[in-house]
Amino acid sequence: MKVAGGTVQVSKLSLLQGYRRVEQANLQSLMSEALRRVRITEALQYCYMPSGDWETDASPASYQPKDAIGFHILAGGSCWIEFDGRRTTLHEGDITAFPFSSAHFIGAGAGGQIFDPGGALPPQPWSETPILRFGDSDRVVRFLCGYVRCEAMHFLPFREALPEFIHVSTEGDWLNGVVSQIVQEVDDPHSGGMAILERLTEIVLLEVLRRQLSAEPNRTTGWLAAIRDPIVGKCLQLIHRDPLCPWTLKDLKNEVGASRSVLSERFQNILGTGPISYMRDWRLFLAREQLLQGDQAISSIAFEAGYSSEAAFNRAFVRANGMPPAAFRAHQRKSA
Repeated sequence: MKVAGGTVQVSKLSLLQGYRRVEQANLQSLMSEALRRVRITEALQYCYMPSGDWETDASPASYQPKDAIGFHILAGGSCWIEFDGRRTTLHEGDITAFPFSSAHFIGAGAGGQIFDPGGALPPQPWSETPILRFGDSDRVVRFLCGYVRCEAMHFLPFREALPEFIHVSTEGDWLNGVVSQIVQEVDDPHSGGMAILERLTEIVLLEVLRRQLSAEPNRTTGWLAAIRDPIVGKCLQLIHRDPLCPWTLKDLKNEVGASRSVLSERFQNILGTGPISYMRDWRLFLAREQLLQGDQAISSIAFEAGYSSEAAFNRAFVRANGMPPAAFRAHQRKSA
């Protein structure tokens, strides 16, 4: 900073550093907000131990919900995974996830037997994690396979920030210790072990998603790019910090120091929506969470979501979730 003739002059470097500090603060705040909502609402996992040369069509089974995140944790051995025509070698400790339940194959060697672990699962509920062994070779691969469901996947900007296929190596990493603990829970089950296993899987999922969300700094569109934008990111921070505030476009543009046209254009270019539409979608997502978590009256939830009438809230909720709030709450409780 220089002072010349009584005027404060700020260097371009200082401005750039200031923008980066704001960007980093926005990123950490909104990332924490998103990950706080990555809570497992349903999970299924089993141990799969094929041996020799083999292949498995690991596409989502009929029992897997369409909105679930499928995963494989390679606890022992090595193999390959094929997605979208490309094969990737997996090593012990590797974790793969499919946020959109995309079709894929796993296997070892070539021309081996076709194994179907999903078809060999025992009826639920399970008191212990099923262990499914296939083949008689001493060259064994060991997976923890399954799926998890989490509410964050129902918020479109977060969902669109994720790729179809995620691959994380845990070599020399603290996550490797979590994988080892998962194996121990499977091998030496104790009372309450299924709940512990679910929590450990939740930790793995959180860390995998956090790394994925932090790994693409050069994106120019989508939620991650919006977080990093000095104007849109600040606006998102305001909306997420105080979603019940009756924000108007005028309020938001005054807070971020931009004109209406600039704010709206930046939102549209990066997120494909406007600030007020984004705020409405976020409130509807929060309303969805409230319906799942308690017995609050729907009229009260509608008011908090910014709707002047329960009927207007019902119409918006149906557009976003395919059914009215009361039916949604009843359906979720019945399937829990």
